[in-house]
Amino acid sequence: MQHDAFTGGVDPGGLWTKNDIRILICYLLSSVNAPLSGEDISRVLQGRALANYFETADALSALEQLGHIAQQEAGFTITPTGREIASGLDAGLPLAVRDKALEAALLLLAEARSRRENRVERQETSQGVQVTCRIAGGEGVDLMTVSLCVPDQAQAQLVEENFYRDPDVIYKLLLSSLTGDKDFARELFL
Repeated sequence: MQHDAFTGGVDPGGLWTKNDIRILICYLLSSVNAPLSGEDISRVLQGRALANYFETADALSALEQLGHIAQQEAGFTITPTGREIASGLDAGLPLAVRDKALEAALLLLAEARSRRENRVERQETSQGVQVTCRIAGGEGVDLMTVSLCVPDQAQAQLVEENFYRDPDVIYKLLLSSLTGDKDFARELFL
């Protein structure tokens, strides 16, 4: 098959044809069944070195013009014709490519949900940066609030990113520690 896509930043096993990139985008939007911004789609494909940024942007534009995806306020969504493409042609894509893209998209959606439901606040102090992480318990109640002081903004950023990655694990670990249930903590690491 002729490679017609720019492959800068694409690992071996990534997508090297414009058509494959379009099919993968349709597959991705169909599989997650949620709107994704163009930036999010690019992050998913670039983050896994599956497609080049410029080719991804070109594919999004082409798919939108063809009516296979539609841009809404929340991001791109799949149309019925795009869903047909995804279900009919996705088998032509390597399984590893589909799995990598889907895993990255689901992680991105989970992080977005985590950011909507939880909060991290940073405040400069004379001793460094005070980072306060809050896990929402619903209806304006915080299920857990943890505050710690770190030396600089770089570490504060790291704490924030790790908190948003999986606040449930942090909650379970802290609860396990405070209740003395060490077996529960061990289960989290298995």
